[in-house]
Amino acid sequence: MTCSSREIILTSSSDSPVTAYDPLTANTLARFSGSRSPRQGLALAGKNLIAASHICPNTASTGFINLYNWWSSASFQCIHAPEPVAPIVAIPDGSYLFSGSLSGFIYTFSLPSGELYRSSQAHTRPISCLVINEDSSLLISGGDDGVIAAFSILNLLDVSSDEHGTSQIALYRFSAHSSAVTGISLGLGGCNASMVSTSLDGTCKFWSIADGAQLQTIQFQCPLWCVAVDPYNLAYVGGSDGQVHAISIKNRRRRQGIQVESWEAESNIAVVALAMVNGNKNLVSASEEGIIRIRDLESRSIVQVFGHERGGTISHLLVTNGFGNGRTKDEGVIRNGISSQGFSEKEISRKVINVEEMEEWLGVAVKDRRRAIDMLEVAIETYEKLLGLLLKEAKGGGDKEESTDMDSSM
Repeated sequence: MTCSSREIILTSSSDSPVTAYDPLTANTLARFSGSRSPRQGLALAGKNLIAASHICPNTASTGFINLYNWWSSASFQCIHAPEPVAPIVAIPDGSYLFSGSLSGFIYTFSLPSGELYRSSQAHTRPISCLVINEDSSLLISGGDDGVIAAFSILNLLDVSSDEHGTSQIALYRFSAHSSAVTGISLGLGGCNASMVSTSLDGTCKFWSIADGAQLQTIQFQCPLWCVAVDPYNLAYVGGSDGQVHAISIKNRRRRQGIQVESWEAESNIAVVALAMVNGNKNLVSASEEGIIRIRDLESRSIVQVFGHERGGTISHLLVTNGFGNGRTKDEGVIRNGISSQGFSEKEISRKVINVEEMEEWLGVAVKDRRRAIDMLEVAIETYEKLLGLLLKEAKGGGDKEESTDMDSSM
């Protein structure tokens, strides 16, 4: 398996740290401590920040979202929410973060300040999913009430629309499933793309993002926990039986209905997260037991298996292309799971012989500078003497000319 440049797999857990993996080597790159995250509780906020929702049993009335930099294992900021929150998602530039609460509210936070910008009622029960479409114009939410709602992000960020009520800023809201919505994935095409949802009722449904119209329904024999869509008209869903099912969204050759291919389960533990890697050539799946599997989509074979070294579950998984500020691992952001300070670390680790050579060169440069200053001072002194002689000579010539004029007048 080859891997796209700098792809990294991030996982969250309810009992283990947020962990970064190299999908090519399966090596652990970094761990970010202090977060016990529920499902869908992991997000990227721009290029520099990782956000993880945190559930604390001792403070059940308050929610927390921890913010991390790529180069530090500890969170640098903890955002306090009015109540516990689970799913989170940020707009691509990382300036705003949306979170879904237990009471059905969407809380919008301004980043990096963490200030609560706005709260909007979206569901009557806990929010289970939040996704943003390709062009960042829409926020789609799913809830335990089986409802899917779509909001214009511009309207959500427009505080003046509060006077009209949340029900009026929602583009549409409809009852999508008879049980909790567990996954939502959006295809390419902005507002004209298709949307796929999964639910504990065992159905996978296809919708039009533009108006929420239902396009197709597929019934499975077990509850479904997650869904991922690739650009090639294929959707992948993970079930509680440990199986991954590949669904052909559109068969252009035969013009038949949607076709389903179920892959043999490696275990009977629920598949809770799916993501595409390596230019959509590989599918990453995470099971609830903490095992990550990478499958080659052409051969359908599993090419990599890894997971938490110390055990533990996985609540969510996502893929990112590299580290913050466009820097790579070799540039000192994360190296073998150890945080780095970039240029400063390189200078500290410089070899002693190189430092001695630099000091010797610096000494030579200082001597050359002093020699140049001495030569300049001599030149200035010589110039001053020469200028004095020229002035004296000019003054003497003037006196002789004045005496000659006086003799001629007499």
